[in-house]
Amino acid sequence: MAILVLERCYMIMNLLFVLTFVLLHSAHCFNPKRLNVSAVAGDSDWSLAAATFYGLPTGYGTDDGACGYKNAVAQAPFLSMVSAGGLSLYKSGRGCGACYQIKCTSNQACSTNPVTVVITDECGQGCLTESVHFDLSGTAFGAMAVPGHDSQLRNAGVLQILYRKVECNYNGETVVFQVDGGSNAYYFAALVEYVNGDGEIGQVELKQALDSDTWLPMSHSWGAVWKLEVTSPLRAPLSLRLTYLDSGETVVASDVIPAGWQPGGACGYGVAVANPPLYAMVSAGGPSLFNNGKGCGTCYQIMCTGNPACSGSPITVTITDECPGGPCVSEPVHFDLSGKAMGALAKPGQAAQLRSAGPVSVSYRRYD
Repeated sequence: MAILVLERCYMIMNLLFVLTFVLLHSAHCFNPKRLNVSAVAGDSDWSLAAATFYGLPTGYGTDDGACGYKNAVAQAPFLSMVSAGGLSLYKSGRGCGACYQIKCTSNQACSTNPVTVVITDECGQGCLTESVHFDLSGTAFGAMAVPGHDSQLRNAGVLQILYRKVECNYNGETVVFQVDGGSNAYYFAALVEYVNGDGEIGQVELKQALDSDTWLPMSHSWGAVWKLEVTSPLRAPLSLRLTYLDSGETVVASDVIPAGWQPGGACGYGVAVANPPLYAMVSAGGPSLFNNGKGCGTCYQIMCTGNPACSGSPITVTITDECPGGPCVSEPVHFDLSGKAMGALAKPGQAAQLRSAGPVSVSYRRYD
């Protein structure tokens, strides 16, 4: 069956709308890799702290942490190398995203080699005894051990360790904003993550379109989330300016929230659409595909042949959202694809040409 398909210019999700800002490039989809850390400090700046672990012995602590990163803690670039922080590390949420090198030398199971962790959660009452306390994921705690002795180290109880703060370096990425699904024209909230450099944010400000000089200070809400309430409708595109907590340096993400943005998605997959097994190969569906929510999670093979840039090879996409208006209701069947899925229909090197073609005729079939 032939239908029309449009590229979806930005991804709509139930709880979070993900936008990426790269310091020297335009906004594009973030694909973080393994966390790299640069540290120029000498051995003399190591300080004493206490360490415990929580969650599963080889786990990531929790995906319900007080910073709001959710299941990102188990994925790249964090890869479960995370920690809850006591009061002096969590800093009422402003310590979220800070990177630290830690090492242990106080137990025979310690390797003495430093490992790097990121603060992604708060450690409450159990971490008040010591002035500095890392409540590590099981994975991070075991990483301090001599190979094969991670279980022995985890059984040591409260461990004395050395730590120092280091700069975060997410392979060229500067920062990612995830806009809260409750945001609207009068209320804007965003989670800030993958912050290069200091890692910690001291202030976030917002600037509206056509307002070249006025930066509106946002309030720290909780964890890594900042919010702004206004009495007049916000005018997109919106720019965000971050001030690092330690250095006071600023980073400006110009027009990072595009005109026409809208949080909230119809299927509720949230950030899962960008992660395995979906890998951003997703689509919003017109009324016949979305089917009042019953079509969520349905897989389809689609293939385009109606444009010279089409490869003629099928791809598989999953319905993760609703496309309720415009061309999505004027066609009997309509796929509003993610940019990645639209480009996957093209011949090698011709993805941009296909994305700029407007509505494209495709053939489709349900794929279980």
